[in-house]
Amino acid sequence: MEKIFDTLDGEKLNQISPLELAYVGDAVYELAVRRHLVARGIAGVNRLHREAVKFVCADTQARVLRLLEPSLTEEEIRVAKRGRNAKSGHAPRGACVVSYRQSTGLESLVGYLFLKGAAERLEFIMEQVFNIVEAVD
Repeated sequence: MEKIFDTLDGEKLNQISPLELAYVGDAVYELAVRRHLVARGIAGVNRLHREAVKFVCADTQARVLRLLEPSLTEEEIRVAKRGRNAKSGHAPRGACVVSYRQSTGLESLVGYLFLKGAAERLEFIMEQVFNIVEAVD
């Protein structure tokens, strides 16, 4: 039986579709944001939710990906582009198509790094996310 946080080998990881990577990445990203906000001492679920929305909206994630690109490896850029170019089959809610696709690219990257077990790199990426979003706030 696989353990819940086991990493995937390269062959299996490369068989996962970009949208499936984004599905996992969305959850990992959201959990990282929630952990970050709680660690900052923000109290109350309503306030936590309002703060989390600043990080998880498609426009913010798209901006973050654009700003992160210069610091990404070729492999990470490839994964993000695959996610960005994937067709989800439904229209985005509350975001333009371009932002939605770029945010899917970021989520694909996060999912990929998580499933690969690249914890240090994922930590670096998420720290950059926090710095970018909080610099605007």
